[in-house]
Amino acid sequence: MSNVLPSYLKEASPNSMENRAPWYKNTAPSYAGIFISVPFMAGMAGALAYGSVNAAVIGLILGSLFCFLIYYVPGILGFKTGMPLYVVGSSTFGTKGGILMPGLLMGVLQIGWHAVFTFTATSFFMKAIGSNAEAGSLLFWIVAAVWGLILAFVGATGIGLLGAISSWVPLAPLIVIIIAGFSNLDGISKFSDVMSGFNSFGSAVPVMGIAAFAAFQSAAGFFATAGAAGADFTCNSRSEKDVVMGGLVGITIAALVAGIFGIMTMAGAIGNNPELAVHAGSGTFAAFIESIGTVSGLSKIMYWVFVIACVCPTGFCAFLAANAFATMFPKIPSKPMTLVSGGIGVVLAATGLAANLVGFFGIIGASFGPILGAMFADYIRSRGWNGPREGVNWAGYIAWACGFVVGILGVIPGIGFAYGLETLMSFIVGFAVYLLAAGMGCEPKTVPLEN
Repeated sequence: MSNVLPSYLKEASPNSMENRAPWYKNTAPSYAGIFISVPFMAGMAGALAYGSVNAAVIGLILGSLFCFLIYYVPGILGFKTGMPLYVVGSSTFGTKGGILMPGLLMGVLQIGWHAVFTFTATSFFMKAIGSNAEAGSLLFWIVAAVWGLILAFVGATGIGLLGAISSWVPLAPLIVIIIAGFSNLDGISKFSDVMSGFNSFGSAVPVMGIAAFAAFQSAAGFFATAGAAGADFTCNSRSEKDVVMGGLVGITIAALVAGIFGIMTMAGAIGNNPELAVHAGSGTFAAFIESIGTVSGLSKIMYWVFVIACVCPTGFCAFLAANAFATMFPKIPSKPMTLVSGGIGVVLAATGLAANLVGFFGIIGASFGPILGAMFADYIRSRGWNGPREGVNWAGYIAWACGFVVGILGVIPGIGFAYGLETLMSFIVGFAVYLLAAGMGCEPKTVPLEN
């Protein structure tokens, strides 16, 4: 039977209980570090372009709970099997089908994340040195290239160093965003009045795109890949309690803290400085950067803190992208591929393509929402995990295709429309279609793992 399995499954072995640790030593801090990041806080603040502070907070609360939901099944599978996403996903998509999804798709999207963090770090660096250089300019290209390629190299050769500092580096931006939020607190009450008089703001609202939906989508789209990777985190968990507590603290609570202070910072900044309202509709990064700049006396320090906060995720994303490709195709050398991934990320960042957080989060949600929905349905139907399925599991691919079409509507200009719940709907469609397709016989038989 060994000749049926691709190499990524032949070589898979579970993480033993001796190597596992409590939730507060692995899952919770790792996920908290993901949420306490500039892209998430900027994305949440960007939801204010579509409505009130209260609506954005409601959407954030619901979104943070949804993030826990989509993490739970991969998390339980990782704990029970001791295997990463690539292995547990082979049930939903098949031994051969799992190579493309979630395998290579995860790698492609990690390149996108490398670009987002490179763009973020470069943008804040420009503010820190007092430069007005923007994406596409020579200076922006130089800084983005130096940042992205050096950290891709670190990801290829010193990932252990990044892991060692990743547990405490997120504390700095957390402290900064709390200071910024309270510094702009007195302006929050003026926010609604300012935005009500901003005419172009109202015309930018997509169909049903109220702030609650926008905040929900920002959280869900931001987290979709990390939710699918729950198995990679929880194969280090000792018990189901570790899975639950790690998710509640590291995902739900961390998202609420980072998101609320991100919303407070931007809303207060706009309330106190009405001229910043234009940034709410023109670009999430611009809005967030300008809102940080309103904190008098500390803005330069805050800019540098956010630059430093991008060190670990930039290196990790290049490493994870290359690791996805190398896992699926072991003959591809991992270190050169990490640098190639970093180079592609640099181009996306320096040209400004990585600045569109709304579009990027939409692509992530549309891509991984149905993957998570299909995995959820497979888990319920199989009452757990029974092993990889032979070849291509067409139930999973059909579910993904249907969910992707539903989820991508808000991203394609001139074709579909944004309605703010794309990731949620793609998850639901993926879940329902998988159950339907599997019930019609599109689900192949399982094959055993040697290890």
